[in-house]
Amino acid sequence: MAERLKKPQSFVAKYEGGERRIDVLEFLVIARVLDADPVRLLRTLMKRLG
Repeated sequence: MAERLKKPQSFVAKYEGGERRIDVLEFLVIARVLDADPVRLLRTLMKRLG
């Protein structure tokens, strides 16, 4: 994923490990790289958070 984002692996590892949070713009880029619908991801997250 780091390669697809054109970021170092350490950058990705920090938010994968919960050391760093991403902002909404980063979230959109990540969703695009993963070929995922950002709205669907947010809805799923909101349901899990209650």
